[in-house]
Amino acid sequence: MTTVLIVDDQPLQRFGFRMLLESQDDMAVVGEAPNGMEAIRMTAELHSDVALMDIRMPGLDGIEATRRIVSSGDRTRVLILTTFDLDEYAYAGLRAGASGFLIKDAQPEELLAGIRAVATGDAVVAPSLTRRLLDAYAEHLPTPGPETTPGQDPRLSSLTDREREILTVVGQGWTNTEISTRLHLAESTVKTHVSRILAKTGSRDRIQAVILAYDTRLVEPS
Repeated sequence: MTTVLIVDDQPLQRFGFRMLLESQDDMAVVGEAPNGMEAIRMTAELHSDVALMDIRMPGLDGIEATRRIVSSGDRTRVLILTTFDLDEYAYAGLRAGASGFLIKDAQPEELLAGIRAVATGDAVVAPSLTRRLLDAYAEHLPTPGPETTPGQDPRLSSLTDREREILTVVGQGWTNTEISTRLHLAESTVKTHVSRILAKTGSRDRIQAVILAYDTRLVEPS
């Protein structure tokens, strides 16, 4: 059973999400929060699998709430909801530690699939979409100094050459199937490599690994 905390300042929006989620045999809504401060309090109390997080709310917004929830070390994974004209907020949400993001007018089946993916530690958005988003806001990434050598960040020191190669192509937007085909590896082997990369680098999920690939300059913005 996947437990979900709904965070949104619009009562009708929360009601709609609750109706959808409670129609699923494998999901349970454990609470509703109308703002970021309540989201933080209820996450600490309920420890839901997923927090479905709106961005723009009165008081503490969803970005800062996400940052505080993630930094607390709570098991709850955050799924950010955004709109097409607020992609910069989605980027900020990922940087704050969210496990993914969806467009608010996503189809019900997309939202349900996204919640299930986040609950199991997977990325919600397609890797190629993640890269386009990061490319669009690459100016927010740390500026490398003149002595910076791509890929020399200490966070990468424990990776094998193969793991470093796979982290690079994950950052470039390749799916597991594409990695399997292009690098002539079994897909199960690719999944094992990705899991080891996440564990060694302390990345919560694939999206955080993509951000790491950018931060460490394994992948340069296009």
